[in-house]
Amino acid sequence: MAIELLSPIVISAAAILFIPLERMFPYDRDQKIFRDGFWTDLIWYTFVQSYVLALVISMIIRRIDSGTGFSRLHIVSGWPLGAQLGFFLVTHDLYIYLFHRLQHRSPLLWRIHEAHHSVTEVDWLAGTRSHALEILINQTVEFLPMTLLGAAPELPLIKGMVDAVWGMFIHSNLDVRLGRAGVLINGPELHRWHHAREIAEGGINFGTKLAVWDYLFGTVVRPPRKPSGYGLTSHFPRGYFSQTFFAFRPFAPAGADETPAGERASAE
Repeated sequence: MAIELLSPIVISAAAILFIPLERMFPYDRDQKIFRDGFWTDLIWYTFVQSYVLALVISMIIRRIDSGTGFSRLHIVSGWPLGAQLGFFLVTHDLYIYLFHRLQHRSPLLWRIHEAHHSVTEVDWLAGTRSHALEILINQTVEFLPMTLLGAAPELPLIKGMVDAVWGMFIHSNLDVRLGRAGVLINGPELHRWHHAREIAEGGINFGTKLAVWDYLFGTVVRPPRKPSGYGLTSHFPRGYFSQTFFAFRPFAPAGADETPAGERASAE
């Protein structure tokens, strides 16, 4: 089956599968299927924003490639497809870890990341809520090297499929324990704590697919209890356009108490 057809089938099947799994093996038993913001995340972030940004990012990549001609060097073209996928998975995951960590420390970069943390009930769909500028940066950094280094043409679709399914998994409301494998790969057990309301100043558990970065750089936290809640303690808009433009609000005057990047007050 062609990857152009297989990719949406796999992503759709995973989404459909996570819904009953979250009912059967819930991490938070009282969490609803149609939680607050569900339709905004599904319609605006998952379908509309993703489609528009895919067109924009593709145009950016084509123009950069036509101006540089790097893809004609075919640097990784001779590698097996599995080796190409492994290389770009690991290198991009390290980039995401470092950039993600910076977003939680920079008041400017936090502005385009806080939308992702505004979800108050974390589930398989929650990972889609990300500001358009954040996606534009991260996916350009993700897919541009594949083109410039001459990766197989099907690789972006394969990696995009892996990204989508893994994003659903780490945000899912599943009571999953990865055991020793959790030192290498990331899952809901760690990532739900990344969204926990009581984790303050700087954040924890920044890994996406690989948890190993958090262990290597000392940012992993695995409390023996469950978070008291998720999301931002400060007011955050509800609608897609309000959430998008909220990032461009004026910064507080010097000396005023504006929430530091990624900081969330302790739960009441």
